[in-house]
Amino acid sequence: MNNILLADEWKDYELIDSANGEKLERWGQYILRRPDGQAIWPLVQNDSNWENADAVYTRSTTGGGFWKFKKQIDERWIIGYKNLKFFVEPTGFKHTGLFPEQAVNWDWMMEKILNVNNKNSGRRMKVLNLFGYTGAASVACSVAGADVVHVDASKGMNMWAKENYDLNYKNGVGEVRFITDDVKKFVQREIRRGNKYDGIIMDPPVYGRGPKGELWEIEKEIGPLIQNCSELLTDKSLFLIVNSYTASFSHIALANVLNNVVYQQYRGNIVSGEIGIKARKSGVILPCGLYGKWYS
Repeated sequence: MNNILLADEWKDYELIDSANGEKLERWGQYILRRPDGQAIWPLVQNDSNWENADAVYTRSTTGGGFWKFKKQIDERWIIGYKNLKFFVEPTGFKHTGLFPEQAVNWDWMMEKILNVNNKNSGRRMKVLNLFGYTGAASVACSVAGADVVHVDASKGMNMWAKENYDLNYKNGVGEVRFITDDVKKFVQREIRRGNKYDGIIMDPPVYGRGPKGELWEIEKEIGPLIQNCSELLTDKSLFLIVNSYTASFSHIALANVLNNVVYQQYRGNIVSGEIGIKARKSGVILPCGLYGKWYS
């Protein structure tokens, strides 16, 4: 079964428009303009916000890029999604520290966790978040009542994730352990230690390096990683979810991996597809990546 999921329940964020290799977004009180390789279509109707955006990201001819600020804005600020809060900050890599399209997955995981918690009071779910970035998924699962092990190779991203967790911490929220490590090596150690999880999340980059220079290439590594992660699930586990923004393979290929690895052992259900956000101005859907989910 294949689906396209739209993150359409935001209040503090909106995709205003997208075209000509760029997207125009409102993040709280600020409007940002930045590149997006998926927006290959021409602009249908101009919007003054394109020229008057508070900050515009420009790519450099030598690699990377930089922000041009039309006015002084906060270095970082807080936006909310339902009962969640996150720090947003324009970075030198065009990112803001948050992928708003992932809200559809936060909702999905939180519902799964809350349903189990309501049936089994006193039992706290345990979730593993790999390539955890700034911790949005870790925060969502912890707010739903799960304990989370958050793993990322970047110490700086883990610090940001901890700040996001602190924004949301209150009584009843699950605990989060922040670990700076190479994901592949961490998973292999968890297998040897005999640790198990009720849910596993991974949002791997296409290419990257671990804290000690360990090489990651998604086409070569994603299958073996899912295979290893399947050994960390129990017969009562809830889900294993994989996201990717710029992978060269189809979501159908990802579903095939989940079917051959996870479904064959645990049965359950598999769904895959794309995630998108609909532009307020044009109604055009901006593709924001693919997903594959196994769930019990």
